[in-house]
Amino acid sequence: MSKESEKELVRFREIIDKIDAQILTLMNERIGAAQSIAEVKRGDSQPAIYRAEREAQVLRRLKSLNAEQRSAASQNSEIESRLPSRGMEDADIDSLFREIMSITRGSEAQLSVSLLGPAGTFTEAAALQHFGSKIDLRFFPTMDEIFRAAETGKTNFAVVPIENSTEGGVNATLDRLTTTSLSICGEIYLRIHHNLISNTTGSDQIERVYAHPQALGQCRKWLSQNLPKAELVPCSSNAEGVRQAESDPSVGAIAAREAAEKYGLNVVKENIEDEPGNTTRFLVLSERQTPPSGQDKTSLLLAGRNRPGALVHMLKPLGDAAFDMTRLESRPSKSAVWEYVFFVDFKGHCLDQEVASVLAEIQQEAGLYKLLGSYPASD
Repeated sequence: MSKESEKELVRFREIIDKIDAQILTLMNERIGAAQSIAEVKRGDSQPAIYRAEREAQVLRRLKSLNAEQRSAASQNSEIESRLPSRGMEDADIDSLFREIMSITRGSEAQLSVSLLGPAGTFTEAAALQHFGSKIDLRFFPTMDEIFRAAETGKTNFAVVPIENSTEGGVNATLDRLTTTSLSICGEIYLRIHHNLISNTTGSDQIERVYAHPQALGQCRKWLSQNLPKAELVPCSSNAEGVRQAESDPSVGAIAAREAAEKYGLNVVKENIEDEPGNTTRFLVLSERQTPPSGQDKTSLLLAGRNRPGALVHMLKPLGDAAFDMTRLESRPSKSAVWEYVFFVDFKGHCLDQEVASVLAEIQQEAGLYKLLGSYPASD
């Protein structure tokens, strides 16, 4: 490297050091402001440390500001000279500022989340993506225990999978939503990349493959083509499958790369999911209802009256109001043979006047009506 290049390198490193110092100062100021807000809220009977609607609004504002800055830079050479040719992507803003908000929240109190265990599940990845790293993760082996922990106040939140783009609804979650007192306060979309994991380096010795039933379904074609003789063994979670593979070279597991790293195993084959866009949607639940954020979604549990066209009558108010219904799924009601309940998602918040009016009409038509929650829609 030439002396001139070395001088340039030193200059740019000094600029970065100066910027880092500014970021540090601003972060401490942000934490101080948050702690002042906590003092103001201390008089409330149940102060909310985590405000889903507020954090959603912050992220949307920052993404909009980022787009404005990039647009201005492209039109103004003086601004452009101070900004990089490629700015932050929306996903970068989400990742960075969710962690900043997590650190800020952690300076007030550490929130706890119940989720499927052991450590290394995709649900853990979803929880960390949503809440950031300053969160107390508490792992449970069954869906019922996850819900019960949040219902009884042992944890502040529960994070559970609700549907997958390949395999559809997660039945254990759908069934538990029918009885829970919890309200949906957020949703998370996570791209799912499955890997064949083992304590061997090849697949020749693998006689059994352990994974959650959803993961087995999402990799059905690959397993049929590449491990046609292997026994497929459903288990409570993918991470539990990885634990089964720890000491047995005849066992393979399907899980995230992070699970292999956590348990010291090998990734035998990457990205074995059948669909390249494989995505799972998760719900965040708590006892607290969420105020409007400006871009929201509402979830309902419905059952029709015993008459012809019951479902059509229930959903007609949504159509009349031209609301965007994003999901409709049925499940056996378990109260009678051949009777079903319906899970419905649509855009809007239950506290919006027009939405509240439509919900009142639906409730009149329904034999069973349960508002599962209104919450910020994931971008």
